[in-house]
Amino acid sequence: MGGRTDVDDDPVLLEVKGGVAVISLNRPDVHNLMNEAVDALFFRYLDLLRSDRDVRVVVWRGNGPSFSTGRDMAELIGETNGNGNGHGHGPGPGPGHAAGHGAGHGAAPGPGYAPGADEHSHGFGRRRAARRGYGASDFEVLERGHWSARLLYDFPVPIICALKGWSLGSALERALLCDIRVAGEGARLALSSLDHGVIPDSAGVAKLFEIGGTGLALDLALTGRRVDAAEALRLGLVSQVVADHELDEVVADLAHGIAERPPLVTRLVREHVQALAAPGVRGTLGRELVGQTMVLASHDLREHRQSRIDDREPRYERR
Repeated sequence: MGGRTDVDDDPVLLEVKGGVAVISLNRPDVHNLMNEAVDALFFRYLDLLRSDRDVRVVVWRGNGPSFSTGRDMAELIGETNGNGNGHGHGPGPGPGHAAGHGAGHGAAPGPGYAPGADEHSHGFGRRRAARRGYGASDFEVLERGHWSARLLYDFPVPIICALKGWSLGSALERALLCDIRVAGEGARLALSSLDHGVIPDSAGVAKLFEIGGTGLALDLALTGRRVDAAEALRLGLVSQVVADHELDEVVADLAHGIAERPPLVTRLVREHVQALAAPGVRGTLGRELVGQTMVLASHDLREHRQSRIDDREPRYERR
């Protein structure tokens, strides 16, 4: 595989050059919200790259202001906007409200913003609808997502993530499964699942526990609080923080430096490190698969969504 395999209006772009493959999320107007179409193309490219012996490093980045605002919650939960279409909104300027969304698309989030996407918000549909494009059960859909997480975690060559702007929810979880994360100085990270009545389900909690223990994992998973680049470096979530305008160049230099080293040595070093943590990640994925299936079928999730529609306090029943 070599050269470009992308069309500029595709939601994911791929370029392979000099042993380095660059995968770019390409939905800048919605801060690289990841829906089923994005996932399908992203993991198709990864599946192709894992058998390409000329590829020694993968860089994962996003076009536009953000790395990714995560999963389109409309597709996961099955909400519609009244026209039968699922939807989720990327960040917009101006203050967010308690439901968690800004006013528009494509601009840098304002200081009061509580992002959308994995934090799907804004104009909730009032009925549960069949997901677009497939008719699988919750368990089957989540199982597909967990296959994707395992593909990232078990990838045969290093994956380096260039984090800028917002990195939220499942996008952050997936980035944590990768080998190295470099952040731009304006980056903001958050595990936002509980804000939306669901649990993290891509082993992000296991990776947080691996990085900083129980305290860090529970802090970020239970509060969903936003972590800026400086704190992310201090907590060990990223290995470097650089100026935003230098992020792509720094990550490219890092990738090419690794690609120039003996690939057998690189593979063995990664395998030795991953062997220390792999049981926790794989075990967590299995438990999250079952747990998220329960959550998606629960009264409390329906109540969570309906209370936002009705602009009232939720009445949870723990079932």
